[in-house]
Amino acid sequence: MDLGENFKKGILYTALGKYSNVVIQLIVTAVLSRILTPKEYGIVAVVNVFLVFFQILADSGIGPAIIQNKELNQSDLNSIFTLTIYSGLVLSVIFCILGYPMSLAYGDFIYIRLYLLLGICVFFYTITIVPQAILTKEMRFKQVNLLTLVANIVSGLVGILLALGNFGVYSLIFSNIVKALVLFLVLYWKVKLQPSRKIDRGSIKKIFEFSKFQFLFNFWNYFARNLDNLLIGRFINSSALGYYDKAYQLSLYPNQILSQIITPVIHPIMSNFEKNQKKMGEIYLQVSSLLIILGMPISAYLYFNAKDIIIFMFGDSWSESIPVFRILAVTIWLQMANSPTGAFYQATNRTNTLFKVGMLTSTINIAAIIIGIMMKDINAIAMMLLFSFTLSLGINTYYLTQKILNINIKFYMRSIFVSAIIIGPYILLNIFVLNINFSTLPNLVIQASVLILTWGLGLFISKEYKQLLLILRS
Repeated sequence: MDLGENFKKGILYTALGKYSNVVIQLIVTAVLSRILTPKEYGIVAVVNVFLVFFQILADSGIGPAIIQNKELNQSDLNSIFTLTIYSGLVLSVIFCILGYPMSLAYGDFIYIRLYLLLGICVFFYTITIVPQAILTKEMRFKQVNLLTLVANIVSGLVGILLALGNFGVYSLIFSNIVKALVLFLVLYWKVKLQPSRKIDRGSIKKIFEFSKFQFLFNFWNYFARNLDNLLIGRFINSSALGYYDKAYQLSLYPNQILSQIITPVIHPIMSNFEKNQKKMGEIYLQVSSLLIILGMPISAYLYFNAKDIIIFMFGDSWSESIPVFRILAVTIWLQMANSPTGAFYQATNRTNTLFKVGMLTSTINIAAIIIGIMMKDINAIAMMLLFSFTLSLGINTYYLTQKILNINIKFYMRSIFVSAIIIGPYILLNIFVLNINFSTLPNLVIQASVLILTWGLGLFISKEYKQLLLILRS
């Protein structure tokens, strides 16, 4: 099977997997949001910041390095897997200990129990890294996504059953534990891995040069993107964090649905074109154009329908999430356009540049969050993130087009300009004409219909649909 066919199949299976997982997550979230309180979600949001951070520590860039390196043999993989077992044990113990200072910082000893329980997650997520990377490297996208779906279904059912049984915040905790355990078991079942008696330094060295910059970028970028949760929970309150985090997580779904069906496939496929700069540049422009032209109408729709979406998804008790979600909706197309940049840094083996650029954009993000926190207003934090994401997209675009791929930036800017013109009529209709007062679901359906009609007409009149079809075919 050629690379083009692999890319198409990768996109297809990843799309099916992402769509299925997003649907499952939305259903689970919609059910749990009607059972659990914003405060309970706020408590878990604080814990999740460090849970995912420890996953990043565990990975240390190992996953992308395995995908990129073509010289790794079975012995190397076994040795790297053994390393993750030892590091998983160490990290899980450290994570458990972290519960005590967190309980003092937030004035609630529930964090001690939660960190002790989620230490199990840290271990299993750590030892999942190698089998998942192997399946991705071998372009077994169908299996990766199917197995992830199984884990999400099982963990979602566990969370709902426990919430109905009045387990409160622990329903979310045990759901996480089940997901981590099931995901490891099903992925490990599909690969040939055996722990080694000792760790081969030569095997580790093979991935270190690539992974060190990837790890440093992930480390810094993660805290930059999640500092808001830590600070809101500490300096405002848990309920405010619950409202904010719910809006933020919901704003991530479009990115997960569209851009992230492409980006996981880019790295293993594009690594074969590492020395073909022209081909890489063409693909970057095509992927970026596709995400921009799809992202802008999504941002517009979510912005004008923020109230109905929040009420429909989570219920009336989450109304304080509406203004935050409306602001974050504007950032969606920016995040979608920015999402494939990391994969292109990796595919061109420029993780050193990824780290440098990541340090710059993350510092901007941290500064934006701190300014928002100083205002003690979750809406202000969202506004500062909008500013930060705009700058980040500009910086990443500049480095990739001018410093790495040598692309004329006017082609990239054309995609933004044309997409803005196409979506213009829908925006104007909402400002001056559309004032629908039906119930929530009819409003959403009517708005979606108007969007599709105006967007489709814009594509036809501008003849941009031809370019869109060309991108999809290629």
